[in-house]
Amino acid sequence: MRELLEAVRDGRIDIETGLERLKSQAFVDLGHTTLDTHRELRCGHPEVVYGASKTPVQIVEIARAILEHHERLLVTRVSDEAARLCLLEVPRARHNAIARTITVEPEQAVAGTGLVLVVCAGTSDLPVAEEAAVTARLCGARVEQLRDVGVAGLHRLLARTELLQSAEALVVVAGMEGALPSVVGGLVDRPVIAVPTSVGYGASFGGIAALLAMLNTCASGVAVVNIDNGFGAGYMAALINARAEKGKR
Repeated sequence: MRELLEAVRDGRIDIETGLERLKSQAFVDLGHTTLDTHRELRCGHPEVVYGASKTPVQIVEIARAILEHHERLLVTRVSDEAARLCLLEVPRARHNAIARTITVEPEQAVAGTGLVLVVCAGTSDLPVAEEAAVTARLCGARVEQLRDVGVAGLHRLLARTELLQSAEALVVVAGMEGALPSVVGGLVDRPVIAVPTSVGYGASFGGIAALLAMLNTCASGVAVVNIDNGFGAGYMAALINARAEKGKR
């Protein structure tokens, strides 16, 4: 886009030609997918690929198309088969098996100075927490994690209060009864994004119990995303962090 605008400014192409190129760059039709190539201009980040239910070949074709227009790529919920093909066919692709993501990072990526802290209650919640961390990091945030600090052993969390309070935004991931975001929300003056997970059994109802507990929190400053939505939480935390950094300049 910058090159196109500079070409019009310098007279190397005329306005009408530039307008036609601009229109043609708004999306790419891959047959199975219509890729929004202007997402980064509007929202600050390229379109993210939801990998579930897509074939490995479709994911590779989408990934290549994104990288023709952008320097970074994030594919979530990737199967092992799709991950193997991406690693073979997409240059600089990286697979995070825990988060189930494929990423390509800019060659000269610079993390922000503000901190997004991803906190998870138990080791079983790690896939969702890791997805949040990968997402926030790819969106330009500096990310740290606290793992396995649930309310069954609250001293593990309270020992890290200083770190909790240093973050610009926190993602708190928990299944079972979903109590951890309420505890964290009572310790910090920063936005807390609560993520219920489907971890649990019986009366946890696949994460619904945790979701309802988080929605009914009495702690201030806690917002809740959908069950297992680590991506949505990480993305939101990165946006909050970026706005906080701009406010400090």
